[in-house]
Amino acid sequence: MKKQQKLHSFIYILILTAFILPGCQDRIYETYELNNPVYLTYDELREAVSDTLPINLEHPGKIYIRGDMLFVNEVRKGIHIIDNSDPASPQVLKFIEIPGNIDLAVKGNVLYADSYIDLVVIDISDLSDINEIGRIEDVFSYSIPPYESQQRVGEIDQSLGVVVGWKTETVTEEISEPFLHSFTVRGWEATTMNNAFYGAKSGGGNNSAGTGGSMARFIIYENILYTIDISTLHFFDVSESTTPWAVGNQSIGWNIETVFIAKDHLFIGAQTGMYIYSLYDPVKPQYISTYWHRTSCDPVVVEGNYAYVTLRTGTLCEQDVNQLDVVDIRDLDNPEKIKSYTMYNPHGLGIDNGILFVCDGEEGLKVYNASDPYNIKANKLAHFPDINAFDVIPIDDLLIMVGKDGIYQYDYTNLENIELLSTLPIFSD
Repeated sequence: MKKQQKLHSFIYILILTAFILPGCQDRIYETYELNNPVYLTYDELREAVSDTLPINLEHPGKIYIRGDMLFVNEVRKGIHIIDNSDPASPQVLKFIEIPGNIDLAVKGNVLYADSYIDLVVIDISDLSDINEIGRIEDVFSYSIPPYESQQRVGEIDQSLGVVVGWKTETVTEEISEPFLHSFTVRGWEATTMNNAFYGAKSGGGNNSAGTGGSMARFIIYENILYTIDISTLHFFDVSESTTPWAVGNQSIGWNIETVFIAKDHLFIGAQTGMYIYSLYDPVKPQYISTYWHRTSCDPVVVEGNYAYVTLRTGTLCEQDVNQLDVVDIRDLDNPEKIKSYTMYNPHGLGIDNGILFVCDGEEGLKVYNASDPYNIKANKLAHFPDINAFDVIPIDDLLIMVGKDGIYQYDYTNLENIELLSTLPIFSD
């Protein structure tokens, strides 16, 4: 009995000690930098589209061409409109302010663009009187701007509006459980579409749509506008271009990045593979197959029997892989890689009549004859190493390229003497 009483006393002392000791310890504090969100209200967002006089290119993103007009996205700010009737002397005409804009497509005289979570419709038939003529609200995923990865993010309250920036503050707080404390990000990871995601090639029908580069998230086929976000394919009927309406969406996977149309199919680039969907019924895309690859950033272009996929490392693409894959797609049910080529850090790419253009990051623009897919690297036609290249549009012997230092245009009529026609420089602080 005494032994049992001693045991009970011992247990009581342990429990009492557990409660007393923490109060005797020194308090522990942590100081860190916190990014608190800066909001634009939804009412402000939906009244913000306006046209202005030309502004400098500072952070160009997607490029898109229709007829003699070149459209260049200023990342998260809006769209530059450029008269490109003379590629040797492009003239910047207007800037359209569109908060949160990353992607665009044009059909006839109507421009479709994202504005954070909304799809906006803009009449560009009269450049002296550009107007928003329609909007579909709350169609895209909520996203936040980039921030320093080493810094924490404050709580995001979506009811307050969209996040347009950050206010950095120094915060000191007491750590209540020092032995259990670990670093956690306050808020959530962004599903942003930043920096290196650009356009794609429209196809099919007599739709008077334009052409973008290889990193598109917006693309028009017949009378359907297809857009992608981090995990979903959305499609809109634009047959009545001034009043588009949403006709459906499909969940595809995760980390979806780019979309390209060829052979009446969608070729969707993701960080883990290339998804193929049939457009036999444009309003009901049907899944066909997937070409799987290592996790990496992944734009895709297609010509003839082959798809060309660049894989690269980057902020969102952590695997150590930088290469060009050539995929045989003669059997769309069973796409098969036939060759890989080591690259430096390939981004966007384009192909025109067997001529392959690869933007290889800091190693610049590389041009290949791809008629023999097993010997592409041995058939290099040109190399422009003094530019940091992101994406290209090859069309009718004219190559339009966006790079770190500006918009470049080349005449490749003579492949033995590809000629630089013009440069629109970037002016940044």
